This record gives sequence, structure tokens and C-alpha cells, in this order.
Amino acid sequence: MKGRGIDMAKSCAFVAAFWIVLLGQAVSGLAQQNGAPTPNAMPQLTIGPGDLLEVTMFEDPELSGHFRVDEKGDIVVPLIGRVHVAGRTAEQAGALIESRYVAADILTPDNSHATVFIAEYATQGIVVNGEVKSPGVYPALGVRMLNDVIAAAGGISPTASSKVIITHRSDPEHPVTVTYNPEALTPQLPHVQIFPGDSIMVPRAGIVYVLGNVVHSGGYVLNGREVLTAEEAMALAGGSSHAAALNRVQLVRTLKNGRKEAITIAMNKIYKGDAPDVALKDGDVLFVPTSNGKLAAQQALASALSIGSQVMIFKAAYP
Repeated sequence: MKGRGIDMAKSCAFVAAFWIVLLGQAVSGLAQQNGAPTPNAMPQLTIGPGDLLEVTMFEDPELSGHFRVDEKGDIVVPLIGRVHVAGRTAEQAGALIESRYVAADILTPDNSHATVFIAEYATQGIVVNGEVKSPGVYPALGVRMLNDVIAAAGGISPTASSKVIITHRSDPEHPVTVTYNPEALTPQLPHVQIFPGDSIMVPRAGIVYVLGNVVHSGGYVLNGREVLTAEEAMALAGGSSHAAALNRVQLVRTLKNGRKEAITIAMNKIYKGDAPDVALKDGDVLFVPTSNGKLAAQQALASALSIGSQVMIFKAAYP
């Protein structure tokens, strides 16, 4: 009987220890969950001159209204006059208005509940620069997504790279780079929220031009690549046409001083493996002359100087 009592006591102790450990793990997990940062939290936006504020006094609607922040960062509130709100968040501005009404003995702490909503960010629009059709500043009213803002700017141009750089006003030292597929029939940008004061930069992609006696003459966007070889560029252009002088293809390159020079490339030897391939980079022009062309270098330089809007730009898919 005594042994049975000891065994029962041990069993109870084991069960109690088990539940204590289980409860401790649950509490620990809950604490970690509560302490984890909330992803994609909206940054704290501050009030600036020109912004339109909607102030609501719940206990006294007659004191509510819309107030425009002046150039000094102030709004004029009924009965208490000027209140400096620039540089504060909406929540901080509401607390300041409450305290001013209480300090002026107009309201008591129990009936001075104020909320402030930034109805319009007049000076904190979204700046869009780079390779879009209509760069500029766009309004930040409501929830704006990256796709919407780019669409408002007319969409991405054919010379855009495959990345977009976003600089959030709340964290200007850490720009965010997002990538997308520019070869898609309808390129879709990542689902990223854009806030007032943010800026969007769409960088220009490098372009290599293949002109002259080729199947598809035009510019080929590098799409994040730094270089493209002459053989790869010729392949993208569909190869040479009839009567092309592949033994004296001209590479026109812009030097650091702005001058352009023409270099003769033997593409026929590159195809056979008898000569090394040549790396092309942003701005290079590969000109394929005809077999009866005696002034290939001059023709190539003339073509390089005349490149403009008439040259078709291709965004080919690279392997």
C-alpha cells in the first residue's frame, strides 16, 4: 500500500512537471510572437506645409473641420488659434490639440478627444523618374501601389532596365530594388505599396545597336547584363543578310572624351572559331556593311551618329 502511494505520488509529480514545461513553451512562443515586428508596417508619416488636415473633436463637433497647414507649419484651430503641427504625425498633432484645449480651459481632459487625419499630402507627392513615358510628381491620395504609380506615369519605356529602385521617405538611406520580367506581354511589377514622399527611379538599361546588312536592324536592350558578345548580338539581329561583308564588320565605340572610333571585326573568323569573340557594352554599335561597300568605317560612323528615335528598340529574352 505504501509502495502504491509512492508510485502515485511520482506519477502526479511527473504529470505536473510535464504541464509546467508545456505551459512554459506556450508562454515563450506567445511572447516571441508578440515581440516579432509586423512586416510591411506603414511608416510614420509626418505633417508638412500645404497638407490638408481633418480634425475631429468627438465631444464638440463645432470645433471640428478641415485645416490647411500654412508655410510656417501651423493651422488655425477654433478658439485656440495657431497650432504648430509640421513635423508631427497625425496622432501627435491630435494629442497636441487636445492639450491646448485643456490648457485654455475650453475643454476638460474627459471631453477633449481629438483625431487628426491627413486628408491631402500637398507637398509629399510621389516622384517618378527615369525610363517612364511621363516622369514627374504624382499625387499620393489613397493607397497607391507601384503598378498604379508607374501606370500614371505612362508606363515603362522600352529602354528601361529590369529593375525599379524605390526610396521610401521614411528610410532614405536604404533604397529598395525590385525586379520584374520586362519580356512579359504585360510586364507586372511586384506588389509594393508606395507612400507619400517616396521616389521611384526606373534606370535605363544598356543598349547595343546592330545596324547595316542584318535581318533585324535596331537596338537590343541588355536587361541587366553588362556586356553582350558580337556573336550573340548578331544572333539577336537574326544574322546577316545577303551580300554582307562579314570580314569587315565595324564596331563603333564612344571613347571617354566623347569621340567615336571604328574597329574592324572579322565576324567570319569568329563564327569559325579562328578569332576570339568581342565583348560589346552599353552604347556600342555593330555595323555590318555590304560586300561592295568600300567605305565601311565611314558608313558605320555615320550610322552611329544618326541613331535616334527612328531606330527600333528590341527587348529580347536572353538565355
